[in-house]
Amino acid sequence: MGKVMQRRLVRKLELERFLSRIALQQSPKPNLEQYTIPVDIASTMLYIAAYTYGDIIGKKVLDLGCGTGRLAIGAAFLGARQAVGIDIDATAVKLAFENSVKAELKGKVQWIIGDIDAVQGKFDTVLQNPPFGVQKRGADRKFIEKALKLGKVVYSLHKHPERDKNLIKKLKAKRTYISLVNPPLFLKKYIDKHNGKVKVVYAMIMTIPHMFSFHSKKRHEFIVDLFIIEKR
Repeated sequence: MGKVMQRRLVRKLELERFLSRIALQQSPKPNLEQYTIPVDIASTMLYIAAYTYGDIIGKKVLDLGCGTGRLAIGAAFLGARQAVGIDIDATAVKLAFENSVKAELKGKVQWIIGDIDAVQGKFDTVLQNPPFGVQKRGADRKFIEKALKLGKVVYSLHKHPERDKNLIKKLKAKRTYISLVNPPLFLKKYIDKHNGKVKVVYAMIMTIPHMFSFHSKKRHEFIVDLFIIEKR
């Protein structure tokens, strides 16, 4: 029997540097809520998936609503057997492809232009930063439902249901900047209804720059919840 090579552990700082080199979309569309996942959130999400739960290395990974490919390319960088990214925006997917070429991971990532309903097949892990439903209420629900049809485990980001100043203060005081929280009941019920089970939820602070005309601040800071969901 051949000797199995142990893939080296990638340091989180190295992952952050790698992700920071992935080019962003220059003209995001507000109706699609195209907020590129920040480097710190993406690296934490990928690191937890890879090294806390073993859901990246050697796995078949799907990035739903991939944008310019930060999560899919990051998964390939960490050792995913195969990564697939899909987005309805052709401009974003073209840039995602270019990013994968520059990262020398072209052969590890497949890109699809289309609605998420176009994806078929089975995946070990689904990663997603879906629309938060600010422009269109409940926009994230379609992503949850599709992810649970395709994947064994889902890593999904959702806006925290309320602005909790005490939680923000707690997160800023922690060196890890993450904290375990309980899932909001309405989302837990929706996940249960679609054959999913919430395994754990991590709260993190997300910061986005001024991007659209309706933004009133230079930077907007809020809490996002990273849901780790298992298929029943």
